[in-house]
Amino acid sequence: MRLGWALCLWLGVGLGFGGPAVAQEAEEIAAAATRAADRLSEATDALEAAKGARDRVRALTGAVQSYEAGLAALRDGLRAATIEERRLALKLDAQRAELAQLLGVLQSMGDNARPTALLHPSGALGTARAGMLVSDVVPALDARAQAVAADLTRVRDMRAVRQKAAADLQAGLAQVQEARVALSQALADRVDLPRRFIEDPARTAALLAATDTLDAFATQIRSVARNEVPGSLPSVLHRKGRLPMPVQGVILRRAGEADAAGITRPGIVMATRPQALVTTPVAATIRYRGPLLDYGLVMILEPQADLMFVLAGMEVVYGETGEVVPAGTPVGRMGGTPADLSSQGREGAGTDRTETLYIEVREGQSPVDPQTWFAQDKG
Repeated sequence: MRLGWALCLWLGVGLGFGGPAVAQEAEEIAAAATRAADRLSEATDALEAAKGARDRVRALTGAVQSYEAGLAALRDGLRAATIEERRLALKLDAQRAELAQLLGVLQSMGDNARPTALLHPSGALGTARAGMLVSDVVPALDARAQAVAADLTRVRDMRAVRQKAAADLQAGLAQVQEARVALSQALADRVDLPRRFIEDPARTAALLAATDTLDAFATQIRSVARNEVPGSLPSVLHRKGRLPMPVQGVILRRAGEADAAGITRPGIVMATRPQALVTTPVAATIRYRGPLLDYGLVMILEPQADLMFVLAGMEVVYGETGEVVPAGTPVGRMGGTPADLSSQGREGAGTDRTETLYIEVREGQSPVDPQTWFAQDKG
């Protein structure tokens, strides 16, 4: 009876490892990593061809963002490979005793299994039945065992490839850090951006001292401008709902959702990776950049009259108040320290997104749900 139970366990439920699913997942991860590597190569080529300050900013931005995308793809690959490999290993360990018993029986039968090779205490009829049972299940058992071996090999190969790619990225981390430094310098060196107004430092300081809410500050922010050029940038209403997110990440808290302290805000909170670049979704005027209340460093962008994007929680902000920055231009960088790539395969999903960016959109004097403006991004 124990032999029959073991055979049924292995043939019925013991080896449901989903080989095709593993292979498909491996292919998808490999494709994502390949696309990210292609983007990084293109960005590097663009950087070499860049001449002016604006071209250099664009190329450096592409290089850093491509690295972030590649890093995310490889982390996901390492994590998926590790989880699948661990699941298969635990499954095999849990049924090691049954496998050992079955292998012992098959080994005693030799290569040419015959029903008479098994002796059954109930006599000849029991021996014949046992022999037929083993003869029937041997091919199926062999097929299942080969499937498990193939799955394990596939997962280990996938993990080896991801670890090699992660090692390559880790080796190039210093170059990316240099690219971030170069980007900061290129942004500081720009002199060809149009400027719509000059900030009045005294008015700004007075407004900050008198403000106790983001809403009040945003409502009065235009009062700090001097010599403002009349007019506005072209309307972006036709792009509502299709703008890219300012940062690569996932939505941690939606508009109106309470945080751990029970506080609700009209904006959304994005969970991002350390050092992630924050870019302007559209061409916009920088209305304010600097610290504000408990929001950390804040950037207020004005794409058109009566429309403002508030980005809060960055470690560094780029640009000068009054400048008009092109779409896709970095306006800030998140804080934090990037985790060691070798640890990503052991961590749970999302644990590498340790920084948070608050995003608020204001139409006229009132905040609206930012998700009505941005295309949904899985990060």
